[in-house]
Amino acid sequence: MTASAVELTDLRVRRGGREVLTGISTRVPAGQVVGLLGPSGCGKTTLMRCLVGVQARVTGEVTVLGQPAGAPDLRSRVGYVTQAPSVYGDLTVLQNLEYFRRLLHAPSSDVPATLQTIGLSDHAHDRVDRLSGGQRARVSLGTALLGRPELLVLDEPTVGLDPVLREELWSTFRALADAGATLLVSSHVMDEASRCDRLLLLRNGGLLYDGSPADLLDRTAAADLEHAFLRLVRGESR
Repeated sequence: MTASAVELTDLRVRRGGREVLTGISTRVPAGQVVGLLGPSGCGKTTLMRCLVGVQARVTGEVTVLGQPAGAPDLRSRVGYVTQAPSVYGDLTVLQNLEYFRRLLHAPSSDVPATLQTIGLSDHAHDRVDRLSGGQRARVSLGTALLGRPELLVLDEPTVGLDPVLREELWSTFRALADAGATLLVSSHVMDEASRCDRLLLLRNGGLLYDGSPADLLDRTAAADLEHAFLRLVRGESR
């Protein structure tokens, strides 16, 4: 059996007197690009916070790379990109990458390679607070790529990016998975679902579907993944 990058058993999270996640169980083998999809407010970000060990009021079991989520040994093995860029605006792109590289004890060669991956080699010496929103998001993604983590948890990494850069980033995600990394990529844009090996569709804190894009289309007899999701919501799958 292929090693699991993530295992969830009856994962539940309560916040504000209600269950935000309502008992999710699944297993994600290593080396896959997994799309975490669903409408805003369905629990995607909460689930990702559980994986990196920063979510409060969690019950059930969350195992990441064979260890409990949030274990100290996972800090260099898991990369996490939040929705809001988590970088320093008063530093340049290069200074941000160098700072996080040293924290992770990653090789110095990771910095130029990462600059190329995120398409910011020409902006290496620009202060981050003078970049566009999409460029700042790419810097944040770059810090997560340092050290070549085994698991990348990416919360809507392509929001605000132009179509060309989105295409390039998805090609990068695929190359990382082909090299053995596991990527969990959240989105509310259904056209990105077709790029994934596996889909986890959330609705109202529950797991509505867990499987491949092809199987979802077959199950719903839909022409595209957006309509397939709608048919699942309406209970029209076969």
